[in-house]
Amino acid sequence: MDNNILFAFLLTVFAGLSTGIGSAIAFFTKTTNKTFLSVSLGFSAGVMIYVSLVEIFAKAKTSLVNAHGESLGYWLTVGGFFAGMMVILIIDKLIPNYENPHEVRSVEDMQKEPSDKRLLRMGLFTALAIAIHNFPEGLATFTAALTNPAIGISIAIAIAIHNIPEGIAVSVPLYFSTKSKKKAFWYSFCSGLAEPVGALVGYILLQSLFNDTAFGIIFASVAGIMVFISLDELLPTSREYDSGHKSIYGLVAGMAVMALSLLLFNN
Repeated sequence: MDNNILFAFLLTVFAGLSTGIGSAIAFFTKTTNKTFLSVSLGFSAGVMIYVSLVEIFAKAKTSLVNAHGESLGYWLTVGGFFAGMMVILIIDKLIPNYENPHEVRSVEDMQKEPSDKRLLRMGLFTALAIAIHNFPEGLATFTAALTNPAIGISIAIAIAIHNIPEGIAVSVPLYFSTKSKKKAFWYSFCSGLAEPVGALVGYILLQSLFNDTAFGIIFASVAGIMVFISLDELLPTSREYDSGHKSIYGLVAGMAVMALSLLLFNN
């Protein structure tokens, strides 16, 4: 595991700091490319759903069955899976809808907000909300990369894609309230730092509690976290950006790419 720690951490940094890409895009466009966002968010959801249900859940089950037997091991796997979902559900419930980074807002709409104070509040709260969301995502990327670098790369890319519109959601209101591109960029960029923090927590947990039980429960929870993010945030947001079938095309493409990468790297 030690050989993969630095690689897994760097992947998590890449995924988290891609919010900065969204910031940069926001400064150079006056309209939202809805087709691109719809397809890319659907693609991210496809990658995360497929790898969670086909690979990560199965690895969690194997570890827990080895430690506790077939029946109890399976029960613990399912329990860990839904516990991960509950973590994200609680986080979403604690964040007001308007500041939730996964509530769809286009660049044009954010430019039309009525007051600088409201825009500033919106940008700051969105940055905080993204940081809270990114913490479990960082844990997911890091732990996945530790067990299989190919899976880690796929998840990091998927999370990076879905962090781009989050960066836009922070930078646009902050820019129009402060008139400072520098401030807007750095707030957006720094909101992604929670993902490496999540990775550090994952490392501490795995180092101090490393056994089949801890590994299995963490992985089952990671699978639940990623499936919930995909179903509750990525797919609905993807559909909002385009009412046609583009989000589903992206979803299927993401699953196909993930399936192909598992076939190539696991054989």
